[in-house]
Amino acid sequence: MSSLSLAVRDSNTMLRRNLLHARRYPSLTLNLLLTPVMLLLLFVYIFGNAMSGGAGRSAYIAYLVPGILLMTIGSTVIGTAVSVSTDMSEGIIARFRTMAIHRGSILVGHVIGSVIQSVMSVVLVGAVGVAIGFRSHHATVLDWLAAFGLIVLFALALTWIAVGMGLVSPTAEAASNNAMPLILLPLLSSAFVPLHSMPGWFQPIAHYQPFTPAIETLRGLLLGTHIGNNWWIALAWCLGLTVLGYRWSTSTFNQDPK
Repeated sequence: MSSLSLAVRDSNTMLRRNLLHARRYPSLTLNLLLTPVMLLLLFVYIFGNAMSGGAGRSAYIAYLVPGILLMTIGSTVIGTAVSVSTDMSEGIIARFRTMAIHRGSILVGHVIGSVIQSVMSVVLVGAVGVAIGFRSHHATVLDWLAAFGLIVLFALALTWIAVGMGLVSPTAEAASNNAMPLILLPLLSSAFVPLHSMPGWFQPIAHYQPFTPAIETLRGLLLGTHIGNNWWIALAWCLGLTVLGYRWSTSTFNQDPK
């Protein structure tokens, strides 16, 4: 069997293992899903009229949902950091190291499983958004495909970062705490209010962080708003974070255990 075939076979095995864990213990994923769903309902039904600036609740729902969808990815991948840290602390990784399996398949299984869970979470939160009134009348089939590609690429980038956080965290609790910026960053983006409504000194910080350009690109694809240069900034962030997370995770994982 070639090295590539061995890697694909073992990665598929690790993927099935992680998906089975997620299915048998869904409480973590459900708890992480509650954050974006509760924020969506809170900002629509409690703050919607005030936050809409007179445009109405339906207009604010259209503005809010794309940001909540990407926030859902940040929330979901926290579970990946916890899962990786748990594997490291419970000794199963040490057992895998002694077995005749492709070493990289352990991380690949976590990453692919997390991306699948993130996409499923986005679909579920999106369904809640549709149920409360979100509509995408301007999006074509190509727009939807591009939006799906952006969601997958964004999930891949954040997942590799979360894997690195899990590897360097001594406990599952520490991994959860270390990954909290993945939930906090959307709160400092254009997810809830436009950039021009923020203080002038803060606007560059909000604009050039990873979430804002991705959110504005997703809004443009789904709602027909102006995308401008946000698409390539979002793409650059996704590719940069993916490479950074991959290098960080693999170098940490390949270190000899002490």
